[in-house]
Amino acid sequence: MIAVLVLFSGCSIVRLGYDHGPQLTWWWLDSYVDFDRTQKPHTKQAIRQWFDWHRNAQLPEYADWLSVVRSRINDPLTSGQICGWSEELQDLIALAFDHAVQLSTPLILSLGEAQRRYLEKRYSKSNDKLRRKYLQPDPKDRLNAAIKRTVKRIENLYGVINEKQRSLIITGIETSPFNPEFWLFERQRRQQITLSVLQQLATEAIPEEQAVAELRQLVEHTYRSDDPDYRVYQVKLAEYTCDFIARMHNVTTPTQRRHAYDKLKNWETDLRTLTGDSLPVDTQLYNASE
Repeated sequence: MIAVLVLFSGCSIVRLGYDHGPQLTWWWLDSYVDFDRTQKPHTKQAIRQWFDWHRNAQLPEYADWLSVVRSRINDPLTSGQICGWSEELQDLIALAFDHAVQLSTPLILSLGEAQRRYLEKRYSKSNDKLRRKYLQPDPKDRLNAAIKRTVKRIENLYGVINEKQRSLIITGIETSPFNPEFWLFERQRRQQITLSVLQQLATEAIPEEQAVAELRQLVEHTYRSDDPDYRVYQVKLAEYTCDFIARMHNVTTPTQRRHAYDKLKNWETDLRTLTGDSLPVDTQLYNASE
């Protein structure tokens, strides 16, 4: 559910301009790597190929996933259901990253020393921004920022919350195992490993197939850490988050669930529009009583 909110950001995917995705992706990647003139056309071509594949291969899967979630949105939910949906979505996203690795490996092998230094500086800038967002020195400021973020995400799906629900959110944040210091430390560790792998690929002239394998492992460890302690933390946090989302959903009102149902249906419609499919006949009629 959280992944959906991140992906769609509360707006119609059509309004956001999925068709402009290749250009936006190019700008974002270039801000991290600073491609040279010879790399630019190959990079843009790879991005277009990825979006063509993603539109046809993955958007229908996302739409089907949303349909399943939408069909249960009026029911009480368990943490097991939430975690199951999350894992299904993560598996879909993993396929997207894997396809990106295959398309981008030749470009990654062409990166030079200056571009790796540029990436390192961009990592540092990004970390400073996240530090300001998540690691406020004053505990009260940090708590308030976390409350604001969480309320925004929940209201994006369910609509305006009440005071009882807000109290549940505050308690959930205060008891959450989320550790921003640990998270940022792991993020920086992964960044250093990424830079090290890029350096290795540039200096050892390994075959492209081996480079693909190295990059696949790099991506996998980004969301399933190779550090045993951090992996235990990831599992604990995921379980807690699923339980929190289930508890939050189960205290929502019929009006809020209707809001969530309509929001999910709109997202699903947008995805099917992008792929040229029509929304299937809705056999899961929403029948919540006010």
